[in-house]
Formats: sequence, C-alpha cells, structure tokens
Amino acid sequence: MDIGSIGIVGAGQMGNGIAHVCALAGYDVVLTDVSDDALQKAVALIESNLDRQVSRDKVSQADRDGALDRIRTTMTLTDLGACDLIIEAATEREDVKHAIFKELLPSLRPETILTSNTSSISITRLASRTDRPEKFMGFHFMNPVPVMQLVELIRGIATDEATYRACQTVVERLEKQAATAEDFPAFIVNRILMPMINEAVYVLYEGVGTVTSIDTSLKLGANHPMGPLELADFIGLDTCLAIMNVLHDGLADTKYRPCPLLTKYVEAGWLGRKTQRGFYDYRGEGDPVPTR
Repeated sequence: MDIGSIGIVGAGQMGNGIAHVCALAGYDVVLTDVSDDALQKAVALIESNLDRQVSRDKVSQADRDGALDRIRTTMTLTDLGACDLIIEAATEREDVKHAIFKELLPSLRPETILTSNTSSISITRLASRTDRPEKFMGFHFMNPVPVMQLVELIRGIATDEATYRACQTVVERLEKQAATAEDFPAFIVNRILMPMINEAVYVLYEGVGTVTSIDTSLKLGANHPMGPLELADFIGLDTCLAIMNVLHDGLADTKYRPCPLLTKYVEAGWLGRKTQRGFYDYRGEGDPVPTR
C-alpha cells in the first residue's frame, strides 16, 4: 500500500525522534502520548533539533518549516485510526503494548499496518493479540533516531510480504538502511550490544575496573565512540535491564543473566541521563562524575 500518514504512539526519547524523521521525509505525522507535557516537550525538542540541522546546512529552512507543519499531536489514541502506518514507541513493557493495541484496533482501517519499535519483545507474540498478525511487524529504530542510519525490520511468523515491502519503502524514504532480523529475543543489535554492556557492569561489579577505566578501555582499545557504561546511561538502565531479562527468559541461557549491580541501580531509580544519575552523575555543571 502507499503510505502517506504515520501515527506514532509515545512522545518520549524514541517517539519524538521517529516523528522528526518521518515528518522531514514528507509524511503526515500524528503523535500521541498519555501526557500533554510529554507532547509539548517532544515538539519543542523536534523544533530545536531541526533548527540545529538548519544551522549546520543539513536541512533547509523550508524543509524545517514543512516538517513542523506536518506534525499533529493528540492525547486521544484513537485519533491515529486514519493513519496508514502505526509505529508504537511506548515503554518497553509487553503489557503496556498489548493494552495500546487493544484500544487502538477498533479505530483502524483494515489495511492499516501496525508496527512496534520494541527493542527485544517477540513480534509474533505482540501480533497474535491483534486482528491483523499478517500486517504486523517490528520497526526498530536506533537512538538517537535523527542521527542513526539503521532500522531493524522484524517479521513475525505471520507477517506477509506486502507489509514487509511497505515498511522497507518507508525506511528508504527516510534515507536509512534496513536490516532484516528474525523474530528471536532482542533481534540483532541488542542481542549483541546488551550482553556487552551487561558484561561491562559485571567487570565493574567484580572490581576488575572502575567506571572510568572500563569506558576508557573500550573507547581507546576498541575504537567505540562511547564506553559501555556511558552508553548504558544514554540508553537508560531500566531499558538495558528489561532487554537482558527478555534475553535471559527467552533463551534460558545463564550467559544472559542480568548483573546484580545493574538491577540495584534500577531499583535505586538511577536510570542514567534521564534521571540525572546512573553510572555517572550528571547533576553538576562540569563533566559527569562516576558514581562508583
């Protein structure tokens, strides 16, 4: 089908980035969230990021203005019903996602494609609770969305070819690169990335290295742009823990056991940048300070 409008569920870190790139690519975007404050912050952030792109000559002023004009916000989930494609980008909790799709389904047209930006949850299982498993798939963007070029496309067991092709066309129009992944826990990127982060937390937990030495070692020794603990803070420690639990539960292998220190940080509410404390403390005016 020809996709002209995209509905995005969730105005957080991922949702606002997805809205940004979709509107810039010429799609009409309807962005929804349960919080009006989150919606206002998302639009302000999109405007700020677009202004930054204009200042760097990556986007023209006309394209910036057009993108903002194409974004509409609403707190009513069913307002997305007329959209051709829905991208769910809510919190990484399966029960929340099921509830969203249940509320959304009665308002959708038969041809509407449903997708989830989940980073680890089974696409087949999410699809099975809807009325259109053949028109359901994983549409996993990387963070930050306007910068990162990869999108993982994940087919559930019932996803049909037309749905896959339609989503692939969207990725191409966004000027990003699609990677096809099979529907196994955490797919490709997080199946590899999260155990590395979890192992870095174990190295810290066991006293092999400090926060600074671990991140410096991976940045200078493996040429990573961010150290694994710095990256964990950027992603969100609650998200990292949720993905490790999906891997551990889904694959039943002890090598995916979440590090107890990661669990402790999440229990403390130290989730990284979004709470101003994680493996680093971001509350000061200078450089972030290691918390351990």
